[in-house]
Amino acid sequence: MISRFFRPLREGFRGVFRHWAMSFSSAVAVTITLLIISLFMMFTMNMRQFTGQLESSVQISVLIDYNSEDVSKEDEIGLAIQNIDGVKSVTYSSKDDEFQYYLDSFSDEKTKEAFEPFKDDNPMHDAYYVEVTDGTQLESISQQIETIDGVYKVNYGGTSAVQLISALKTIRIVGAVLALALSLLTIFLIQNTIKLTILARADEIAIMRNVGAKNGFIRSPFVVEGAIIGALGAIIPIAATYYCYTYIYNWTGGYVISKMFTLISPFPFVWYVSAALLVLGMLVGLIGSFCSVTKYLRWKR
Repeated sequence: MISRFFRPLREGFRGVFRHWAMSFSSAVAVTITLLIISLFMMFTMNMRQFTGQLESSVQISVLIDYNSEDVSKEDEIGLAIQNIDGVKSVTYSSKDDEFQYYLDSFSDEKTKEAFEPFKDDNPMHDAYYVEVTDGTQLESISQQIETIDGVYKVNYGGTSAVQLISALKTIRIVGAVLALALSLLTIFLIQNTIKLTILARADEIAIMRNVGAKNGFIRSPFVVEGAIIGALGAIIPIAATYYCYTYIYNWTGGYVISKMFTLISPFPFVWYVSAALLVLGMLVGLIGSFCSVTKYLRWKR
């Protein structure tokens, strides 16, 4: 039982060393592909975090009309906003809070003192600040809020904010598609390599079939060989991911351009990416080998 379990593993390693040149070329292909995929994974995951941070920072500012500044009417407006599909949260801010926030925006004390007399006759509006679940809905939700009775003005940053969020999401999708395309390309390369290995061992396979070996018994060493090639090809990308991302994070201080766009902390992020690369490398090698052997066995049937 134990020998049957370890046989595919033993034969898989033997196949790798027996045809080391072809295995090396496949491992190099896997390495290059996984390096690119690692780059896309780190870029896409951080881009996803950037998008979330941007969406949370871009809020819709809703100013209440002076004629509607009473508790019952403002509660009705807040409830109407909360009931709009896509609204995540609604936060109330009184005109006194708004005036104080305006004063705090000045660092010069003399400027603050110049505006202090206006506090008694406060020109600000009561306001609601609205956070949405999807940043691309900012414009449509703002248009719905504008139709609510008692709303004086709605600000959301304009179409530029929506376009920026949409662009970031598009970049994430493109990165995922490219990573998938590269994985399929690697499967094709490993499939061709295993096919050459099978042709070199055609006599051995024919003998096993003649003595009654089942397809699963014949297929297993090649499948393990493909998984080993994928695992070997993942070693360099894992090391590069660990050291390069940690270095970049420490070098940039953990953020890009401004502290509004913070990078994902290296730990445990690099461990997750490394594990994904190892599993992906082995999976790509396994699928490529399985497809190649299955096709050959059907052809020889």
